[in-house]
Amino acid sequence: MDPDDLYTLRAQYWLAHYNLCLEEAKSLSRRPMAASLKEERDEFLVRAQLALGQSDRVIREQSGNKSAGIRALVLRAKYEVAAASGDANAMENSISQLQALLNDQEVTASVQLTACHVFLLHGDMTREALQCVHLGTTMEHLATCLQIYLKMDRLDLAEEQLRLMKQADEDAILTQLCQAFLSLATGSSRADDATYVLTHLTEQYGPSPFLLNCLALANISAGRYDSAESALKEALSEDTTANADTLVNLCVCYQHLGKEEELDSTIKRLKESHPGHFYVQGLQRVEVAIEREAIKYAVA
Repeated sequence: MDPDDLYTLRAQYWLAHYNLCLEEAKSLSRRPMAASLKEERDEFLVRAQLALGQSDRVIREQSGNKSAGIRALVLRAKYEVAAASGDANAMENSISQLQALLNDQEVTASVQLTACHVFLLHGDMTREALQCVHLGTTMEHLATCLQIYLKMDRLDLAEEQLRLMKQADEDAILTQLCQAFLSLATGSSRADDATYVLTHLTEQYGPSPFLLNCLALANISAGRYDSAESALKEALSEDTTANADTLVNLCVCYQHLGKEEELDSTIKRLKESHPGHFYVQGLQRVEVAIEREAIKYAVA
């Protein structure tokens, strides 16, 4: 079986069409394929489940799997469950087990990638995350490395990483996405470049909340707040769970558009649906500080 037969599966996952990714994985399960491709297919299936918030299901169904890649994904699921409940000990246990997998002489590229993602989630392990992927040769390793460089504000290194991706496959979906990410990180001067790439991907593969949020960011960067608001409202209609990124980006749009009523209702919705999000926690710290200062000047 030609490896390109997994093209659609990978594309659906990378573009955040997670339900379509699951459907494609199930369809592929009825076809004969090499063991390596079967393992990759199964990993993308589990990754899509995790992206849909199905960590408990992954733990329940995959804990006995012998594949190193799946074992790493189960550890990610356990980490996410522990993080949601605030169980610091369980989170550290998952980190330790992932580090043990990385030290295995036969560590796989998928284990490196999963460990990198978990280290980034952990918040203070950016260096360790970069070590997992900076020598990688797969497109996902290159793309993840580029995103870490953007996180570190090293646009020069991100540019070099994009050059390597273009040398490998200039038309690949990940290359196009990373081109858009780099354009967004560069600023308003390249917002139109990002808009072009993201519009092309959306038209070719269909809109997803992820693509629509990226497109909204490009429009925000260019000062096109009405267009950004339209894309974000479409993202909400595509994702009934009200993705936190969508709500945060809507807050930015409403602030710039002066829509105070919509802003207040969106902040309320964000607080109710994503109380642990860093944006919400930041808002709450500011609100407490303002209230504390207001008390000092309150008229008796």
